[in-house]
Amino acid sequence: MRAMKEFKHEELEEATHNYSRSHLIGKGSHGCIYKATLKNGQIVAIKTPSLGLCKLKDTSKIENEAHILSSFTPNRFLVNLLGTSHDSAGHTILIMEHMPGGMLHDLLHGGSSPPSWCKRATMAIQIARAVRFLHNSKPVIVHRDIKSENILFDSRSNARLADFGLAIYINSLSQVDSVSLPAGTIGYLDPCYTTPCKLSTKNDVFSFGVVLLEIISGTKAIDVSRAPASIVEWSRGLIEKNQIMEICDKRVTMPPHMEERIRNMLVLAIQCVSSNEESRPSMTKIVRDLERFRCPIWRDKIKSLVHLKSRKKLASKTCNIITVTATARDTVVATTTSGHVGVTRRNILLREILAGDVLLQQSEYTTSTLF
Repeated sequence: MRAMKEFKHEELEEATHNYSRSHLIGKGSHGCIYKATLKNGQIVAIKTPSLGLCKLKDTSKIENEAHILSSFTPNRFLVNLLGTSHDSAGHTILIMEHMPGGMLHDLLHGGSSPPSWCKRATMAIQIARAVRFLHNSKPVIVHRDIKSENILFDSRSNARLADFGLAIYINSLSQVDSVSLPAGTIGYLDPCYTTPCKLSTKNDVFSFGVVLLEIISGTKAIDVSRAPASIVEWSRGLIEKNQIMEICDKRVTMPPHMEERIRNMLVLAIQCVSSNEESRPSMTKIVRDLERFRCPIWRDKIKSLVHLKSRKKLASKTCNIITVTATARDTVVATTTSGHVGVTRRNILLREILAGDVLLQQSEYTTSTLF
């Protein structure tokens, strides 16, 4: 457990204009979140317990979140805790990293343009890595409230897991550290999680599977205008009819080189939401499978671009024949009747070729012309 910085509450009040509604950026059953700029110029998110819970003298959720997050050193998987404070009544207040990219729920269901398929695949791996991080910690932590509203994006558009008010430790005997009733959000909550003794990492796997279906379909976990309303049952029904690709978001055209990858992701999502919790994969396996699915994308994309280039040359009555082969990990060779052209992977246009993979590796590539 690391020592947390204690912020002066007076500074937080000043930074939020006494918690003005103009600074409010998020609100939930457990608390309110305000955007604030501290005296040193740092932009942070300030989380306060809800007035309702304060009146009930139940601030256990926000105190639990502080306890869980203070056990981690700052990392790229979670929305990190920067410090704590206490108001005049002694209530705990959390000072968190600010996530300017907003939440996954708004990205999928808001008015802005829906994300590309490469971006969706990238998000899926990043979220899976975050959940794996919790499950591989010692002691093991079960989040219990994985949903699109609790997945936020930082300034580099990387997905981070947030809201640990319901998170709980599991000791070496797979027992809950403290007596707690099953909790979560309808639509994401594992139906197998009915009693405290049923708590396990497989509960989070189910919730992750729902989020994965949400990412691929672009529809909400529960939608009363859909029959059935549950995204899990709706997806299962289409798969039983051998219409698996009908689950995919129709607002965004599916590139041919992404079809197999998305199909594999859908199969994995259905495995995650299996009614038999023992058959659900671990988050370690999920991450491994998602990473394996992404391997051939850059090569297929290059072939598509070279094919387009070839057609343009034929149209201009140029008889060069272009073929593509991968000669090394970072080199693709385009062979023409007039010679060889070597194209290094590092010099291929980022957004066109390696959109999803480069974001995951947090690498930067230069922009240049393919031929």
